Amino acid sequence: MFKLLTFIALFAGPAYAGHEFADANLANGEHVYAQNCASCHGADLEGQPNWRTADENGVLPAPPHDETGHTWHHDSRFLFSYIKYGGQRVMEAQGLKDFTSGMPAFEDSLTDQDIIDVLGYIHSTWDDEIKAVQASRTQGH
Repeated sequence: MFKLLTFIALFAGPAYAGHEFADANLANGEHVYAQNCASCHGADLEGQPNWRTADENGVLPAPPHDETGHTWHHDSRFLFSYIKYGGQRVMEAQGLKDFTSGMPAFEDSLTDQDIIDVLGYIHSTWDDEIKAVQASRTQGH
């Protein structure tokens, strides 16, 4: 029961209906990304080298957020939670305790709107086909 409540609490964030980035402030998103994300995920969303190979501690390097990565494979609620609560907490809430994430939590340093703005900025760099796939996943298709 605790696990279910933790999972629900982690994913209780903004409601997503496929247009969640319509009100994103892309300039703020780009700024917040540069200040908080680019040091790991790259100034051009390129990620770290060998991002699919875990290091000696079992932690995967930061993936790209451009079309070559897997960010767009996830629905918006998952992405929001991953940024807000950190990768490890979100993965454990989903029952994936064997996964070690290096993604820190930003719940104490970014507002929900900042996170939406960052996701909107990242989303704005994808082509229409990738955006459509990600929107479909957000809508549960």
